[in-house]
Amino acid sequence: MKNWLLICLALMCGICHAQTANWRIPQQDNLVYLQLDTGTVAIELAPFMAPNHVKQFKALVREGFYDGLDFYRVIDGFVAQAGDISEQKASENKAPLKAEFTRSLSTDDSFRLVQSPAFLAAQTGILHGFAAGRDPQDKVEWLLHCYGVVAMARSNDINSGTTDFYINIGQAPRHLDRNMSVFGRVIYGMQHVQAVNRGEPNNGGVIDDPDKRSKILSAHVGSDLSTDQQLKLHVQNEFGEQYANKLASSRSLDNPFFHYKGTGNIDVCYRGVTSELISDNVPAKQN
Repeated sequence: MKNWLLICLALMCGICHAQTANWRIPQQDNLVYLQLDTGTVAIELAPFMAPNHVKQFKALVREGFYDGLDFYRVIDGFVAQAGDISEQKASENKAPLKAEFTRSLSTDDSFRLVQSPAFLAAQTGILHGFAAGRDPQDKVEWLLHCYGVVAMARSNDINSGTTDFYINIGQAPRHLDRNMSVFGRVIYGMQHVQAVNRGEPNNGGVIDDPDKRSKILSAHVGSDLSTDQQLKLHVQNEFGEQYANKLASSRSLDNPFFHYKGTGNIDVCYRGVTSELISDNVPAKQN
């Protein structure tokens, strides 16, 4: 009788996911808008994984800390790092943060499995819209360093992150997984992040001349803006039919273009959920 109950619950859960909408609307209180000199960028935050980093980042944004600061270390194909290179700008919200690399394994059915086993994790999938890894044996999960991810910079001390952050602008540097505190991801405007000025590789990507650095003109929490200043965005739901079909097509490579059909394995960084602008005045489909 118990087994039949479990089967029924599993079927009901599958039906629920099948009926889930293909898109979700991110909460404006969970978005940060960066107005760069190259364009507008929207970051969705991940308080479920790094609540203290999210709290401090929003406090810094609200006090205007990032306004006028630079992308001072930019390595092509790797990261764009922003903040106060001088370390002199005053703030009431720059205390060192305890690392938030992982969290205990979730038990609320919020993890959407994509690949198991995966190359750099026992399992990879989507967790609240973010590419994530899990280790059922160690009972931990974490967010992956996929394209567009936002994490806090630090020194060798794992608890030294304060204000400066970076955005991944290249191939996923997965060696940073479980080594950095990921607290967000860009869901709109990556082309504007890609447009920031690069540094010299032989100088660690640091741009010594302040006049050559791309700037953050302003930063705002979405809910602090008027509705006409807020972007109307939606994010693909990992439990929706549309994303399920995308995964199935990626496993089978059923398009006649493909003559080698692969192994059926999926790189979750390549097949994550997408985001779209649903207003009419800006081009859609920003990853």
